Amino acid sequence: MPHPSITRERIARLQTLSPFELKSELQRLAGEHEARTAFQMLNAGRGNPNFIASAPREAFFALGRFALTVCRENREWDPELIGVPEKDGIADRFTRWLDENDGEAGTGLLRRVLALGLDELGFDADSFVWELADSVIGDHYPEPDRMLHHAEAITHRYLVQELCAGVEPEVPFDLFAVEGGTAAMCYIFDSLLKNKVLHRGDRIAIMTPIFTPYLEIPRLSDYDFDVVHLAASEVDDRGVNLWQYPAAEIERLRDPSIAALFVVNPSNPPSVRIADETIRLISETVREHNPGLTIITDDVYCTFIDGFRSLLAELPRNTIGVYSYSKYFGATGWRLGAIALSRDNVFDEKIAALGENDLAELDARYGSLSLAPRRIRFIDRLVADSRSVALNHTAGLSLPQQCMMLLFSASCLLDSDDHYRHAVQALIRRRMDMLTEGMAVRFPDDPYRVGYYVELDLLAYARRHWDPEFAEYLERTYEPTDILFRLAEQTGIILLNGGGFEGPAWSIRVSLANLRDVQYARIGESLRSVALEYVKEWQASRS
Repeated sequence: MPHPSITRERIARLQTLSPFELKSELQRLAGEHEARTAFQMLNAGRGNPNFIASAPREAFFALGRFALTVCRENREWDPELIGVPEKDGIADRFTRWLDENDGEAGTGLLRRVLALGLDELGFDADSFVWELADSVIGDHYPEPDRMLHHAEAITHRYLVQELCAGVEPEVPFDLFAVEGGTAAMCYIFDSLLKNKVLHRGDRIAIMTPIFTPYLEIPRLSDYDFDVVHLAASEVDDRGVNLWQYPAAEIERLRDPSIAALFVVNPSNPPSVRIADETIRLISETVREHNPGLTIITDDVYCTFIDGFRSLLAELPRNTIGVYSYSKYFGATGWRLGAIALSRDNVFDEKIAALGENDLAELDARYGSLSLAPRRIRFIDRLVADSRSVALNHTAGLSLPQQCMMLLFSASCLLDSDDHYRHAVQALIRRRMDMLTEGMAVRFPDDPYRVGYYVELDLLAYARRHWDPEFAEYLERTYEPTDILFRLAEQTGIILLNGGGFEGPAWSIRVSLANLRDVQYARIGESLRSVALEYVKEWQASRS
């Protein structure tokens, strides 16, 4: 049974919080468990990975050594006060330095990154190497402020590889380097309203389950959107949730009053990518019935699965793409992300079509940036809005962050055998196998499953494997999050409630990213043990 202080009434109140805030109460209980037992608290609620990509980091630190070398060669007033990188001749100096340090960690990748830039992308050698060296030193404001020239070109190629299945778009994307996916969300929501592409009270659609901020931000008084949920409610012949969308749900987008669609693909928490036929149906629905629809697609987990194709690739004119490096590269602390927007898009067209009063208001907002503010594109308005317009001259992601983003991107572009992807996928599969073995269940094969998270619908499982009366007993007697409190108090394990992500109320999210492999077996065993408690209590209630 849960801790005596955790009554059903208190659980009911706590489960109105965001799952990430509810976690604080679960951590308190799990900490009490840890203090009185020999078992370590296991927090599988958060998605912060416990793995990192080593090769691009080695290249970053090697590049830092080179940059300090040329800074000291250029000027040294004191051993602790030296110059900055100079452009002329820096590529030749870099080549010599790579030869002098051949075999050192990171130099091999740097040599290949140099060849990628010069031989495949046609960069000017001194300009490219100077950007690399100057970025890792971090001695300038970003220029251009939206994204550095060479960093954008390499990141663009990487995003085409990962979001567009390697197929170049007919019209290139413009990129805005930002402080992770969370900053991207804030900037996009803010600029869409400020530029009157969306309006307070607009009707929007959200594909659920979904990362909770996409549910919480629209409810804020700044936006107060009228929200339509498109539910991933498809089940197989056994009643197992496939986390896919029935055609009838997608066809609701035919309603022209729906102004925007928010998508996380692959999903969070189910961690399943949207089926190809559904992507095609969304595309057909938008093109034929709602051609002005604004789409925001957050594709942070796409690199964990093969053959991904984003809505950004399928509907580039309508779509703002968000990508974060946080999870795949183990880089949540770096705060690296990118907003991608086709140079041919409906957002610029919508702004241009505003009435004269609205345009005059926007002229006043952006007039300090240009003598022709109406020519400022939406992507550049995003940049200005990110710094309240007045600080536009200091906008942009820091240079070291952009340098790390470039190296992460380049490392995958140069990984022709997908060695890193296969290693990450194998790690996730191994953890899932240990979890399911501990639970004594087997998940059906699913080509769309990513597996970064697992969402378990406990009530659906109860209906499939026990008397229907048992499921009714659970709903009548307990709150949907009761099992989370039992797990935390009895076993020290912290999971998140799937209902908080607009998933099934009795579902829970397990992150397969942040604990040691063997610990997932313990989580699975604990889940099964606590679940069987409910069975015993139900059986006792019938006697």
